[in-house]
Amino acid sequence: MKKTDVFLITLLIVAIAAIVITALYLARTPKNEDRFSVSGSGTVYAKADIANIEVGLKTGAKKTAAEATVESTNKINEIISELKKLNIDEKDIKTTNYSLSPVYNWTDKLGQQLVGYEVSQNLTLKVRDLTKIGEIIAKTTEKGANQIGNINFTIDDEYELKNQARELAITKAKEKAELIAGQAGLKLGDVKSVYENENYNPSPIAYTNAKMDLAVSSAEALISPNIQSGQNEIRVEVTLVYEIK
Repeated sequence: MKKTDVFLITLLIVAIAAIVITALYLARTPKNEDRFSVSGSGTVYAKADIANIEVGLKTGAKKTAAEATVESTNKINEIISELKKLNIDEKDIKTTNYSLSPVYNWTDKLGQQLVGYEVSQNLTLKVRDLTKIGEIIAKTTEKGANQIGNINFTIDDEYELKNQARELAITKAKEKAELIAGQAGLKLGDVKSVYENENYNPSPIAYTNAKMDLAVSSAEALISPNIQSGQNEIRVEVTLVYEIK
């Protein structure tokens, strides 16, 4: 037998083997039409036990950068000292912004002129005793804070709540799958895969421009706003993929 014939026969055998292997693979690979997917969501509600608050101050224009820095430092130190008196742990006080910026004024006659410098500084607080939120706002404002906001309530340990929401979502997805399959005349097989899409809404509150008139009496300055935490929603969405028999 010629070498050319041997080569052609070998090539033919390899080609046939490749076709057989591909056919077997395709036969064993599930087709999209053999799958049925359905989604369900589960929601649970729970009262928040953590509040996150931003407390800050802006000095306004000062003649020099040093003057603005000194004023900001003194006020923010007083604010931090007051927070510690309210039993806010040092680990729950975090500086999230500090900026020293020039302040300009524009007039048609003189154009842009440097007016001075101002410092803006913000602290993010984690408050574990929600009954103190109003007092924190009042006390820090009394000490010079003039920017308070971005209050949001969270839950410290969500593990069990997420498990409850997930179980509810799976139950609803199964009920929906059985209902749709019955209406469409399909016969469900085993669940082949599960996908989870978790959504959590911490209920933010826009509480800004929290300035108090420091010229009023001390009794009035200590009035605390009433901040309600309400309930948080924990929502889990799952998608079940069934085999169609």
